[in-house]
Amino acid sequence: MKLRSVLTSLALAGAALFAVPGAGVATASAADVTPYVTKISHSQATAMFREVGITWSSSGGCSDRYNSTCTSFEQLNLASAQGAQTLKRASGCGLNITGGTEVGHASGTYSHWNGYKLDYSLGTCINSYVTNNFTYIGLRGDGAPQYRSGSGNIYARESNHWDVLYYNCGGC
Repeated sequence: MKLRSVLTSLALAGAALFAVPGAGVATASAADVTPYVTKISHSQATAMFREVGITWSSSGGCSDRYNSTCTSFEQLNLASAQGAQTLKRASGCGLNITGGTEVGHASGTYSHWNGYKLDYSLGTCINSYVTNNFTYIGLRGDGAPQYRSGSGNIYARESNHWDVLYYNCGGC
């Protein structure tokens, strides 16, 4: 019985690390579990990007999360901002972010809106860094070639930018 008690305690402690939308701990399955993430504000993100020399731009010259022509970092996951910093430091490339958490991107759990993705301008340096240092994993459903970093983040080369899915900070 002691082993069962220990296992139950471990399971409950592990469950405390996760949010379970619409379900209690006892009824949740692995598919229902979404990890907790730390959200940051637009100003926190821009300070982090400035710190390492990352720039950002928007076609509308704005940062309103509810305007698709803006580039917003409101509600960005801390790990995504740290992942951008890691990419900048590791690659040494100039990075310009063109898409953040604003409306207008595809929906889903691991989406821009939910703070998991950033878009970067294409460039010779970053294009070469991704394709030479990360593992090609095939085409995404829309035909974009995808590469997986050593930490598991996914880089998809779309027609005019890199769409990066940050599961973690990339070794920060």
